[in-house]
Amino acid sequence: MSNTEAIAPNAKRLLWAGFIAILAAGVGFAIRNGIGAAWAKEFGFSNLQNGLIGGAGFSGFCFGIIIGGIIVDKIGYGKLIVAAFLMHVASAVVTLLPSAEMGQQTGFLLLFSGTFIFALANGTLEAVANPLVATLFPQNRTHYLNILHASWPLGMILGALITLAVGNSWSWKAQLGLYLIPTVIYGVMFFRQSFPKSEASAKGLKLGEMMKDIGILGSSIAGVLLYLFTRDALGGNILFGLTSSKFFVSDSWNYISMAVGAGFVLWVAVITRFAMGHIILFLLFLAHTIIGSLELGTDSWIENINGTIFTPEVGKMLFIFASAMMFGLRFCSHWIESKLKLSPIGILFVCSLFAIAGLFLAAGASGLSTAIGAMFLYSIGKTFFWPTMLAVVGDRFPRTGAVAMSIMGGIAMLSVGQLGGPGLGYGKDRFTAEALVESGKTEVLEANKAEKPSKWVGFKEVTALDGKKLGEAKETAKDKRTEDQQAMVDAEIAGSRKTLKHDAILPCGMALIYILLLLYFKSIGGYKPLTVEEQDAKKA
Repeated sequence: MSNTEAIAPNAKRLLWAGFIAILAAGVGFAIRNGIGAAWAKEFGFSNLQNGLIGGAGFSGFCFGIIIGGIIVDKIGYGKLIVAAFLMHVASAVVTLLPSAEMGQQTGFLLLFSGTFIFALANGTLEAVANPLVATLFPQNRTHYLNILHASWPLGMILGALITLAVGNSWSWKAQLGLYLIPTVIYGVMFFRQSFPKSEASAKGLKLGEMMKDIGILGSSIAGVLLYLFTRDALGGNILFGLTSSKFFVSDSWNYISMAVGAGFVLWVAVITRFAMGHIILFLLFLAHTIIGSLELGTDSWIENINGTIFTPEVGKMLFIFASAMMFGLRFCSHWIESKLKLSPIGILFVCSLFAIAGLFLAAGASGLSTAIGAMFLYSIGKTFFWPTMLAVVGDRFPRTGAVAMSIMGGIAMLSVGQLGGPGLGYGKDRFTAEALVESGKTEVLEANKAEKPSKWVGFKEVTALDGKKLGEAKETAKDKRTEDQQAMVDAEIAGSRKTLKHDAILPCGMALIYILLLLYFKSIGGYKPLTVEEQDAKKA
């Protein structure tokens, strides 16, 4: 790292402290992925319930990063880091409390709450790390933000290796507690450091001025997702154990949830004096909504799905392979920009094509070599999405300071929590059930159905298999399975393939958005980073 690229003498330490902080999040995420089957077996969760718990690991992130991004320039980076550290510790306490003796609903609520707090800490940290690195390296944001976020796949590799190494010899609680090790390390690295201010903050821009490019258009995306979260989390679907209580899911509560989402949009409208926002930033927010569901939603299920199609061990190894690819490639973004002459938008478009090909190939993979090839393509696709999108916002909208990056990250995480994670869980439930019905095994579905049906957004309610019974069938040796157990296992494999095939629709939408952005930048003479003064001059 050249000293001329950084604007602060402690830039290197701050970069690597942020790297370890995001690594802690990746370790916790991967371990949670690896112990999801243990939760299903111990508490009898359906795939949807496991997906909702996993989704909390993203919804909480949203609140941490949005609130953190709004207040970071007011209270300073240090205080937010202390808050995140304390929340990481609290998350471990809450998540490690539940046991089978407490019952399914209590176990669900504790695991959901602990995961939510963990995500809140992760979001708060990223509200610090993203604008900090973008500020420290203004001439090469894409490169250094990709390096910062290389810690995410590295954390997933370490977490997956932990669950692979210890297997059933360690309890899921012992495995999960290990993410506290990198938590302590990042706390020490950030301790007593001085931090620079963003360009917008240094120039004294007020919050309303920073948010004008976001405006009503950009905030409307966050508003819709906030509505969905409030309706599901507080309206009965989550906090009350997926009940069908008319009191909690009444129209009145739905109106309150609408008010929450609309209230956020109205607040942005008022402080920006009803600015509509920049259409390009709106498209970036829309693309990042899809990225959240594609990258992190898929990551939260890909190990489980590959483990279903092949074996749990193979699923874990494929997950590690994909994460290792992602880790290595994130150090190559500068080479891609300089040698291949691709702009950040060009990189994003090419990546969407790789993601489409990888997911379609994974859906039909029948052998290990095909599965490795599919993960290879998918990994190239997903590697550069998140950090490069952050770099584009920093390059083109510097007057938004930390706020636009934080809201965009929050939108993506809400998308995973409300759409990607639960949606893939619902899809797996639905397509597995349909496979049983199509094979004439309706009676097997009825005899082994989950306590509660699976339902998501506006899609039809479907009968799901009981997680505990399905887990027992999968753990039984193939030559010792009953006919019904084999039918359940075969149906889940078919359901997993169909889920991946539908997941490939997401990068198709992203590719369309990036084509529009490529045409826009071509029409204005090409892509280049702007300063606050240059951005203001373009508006004048």
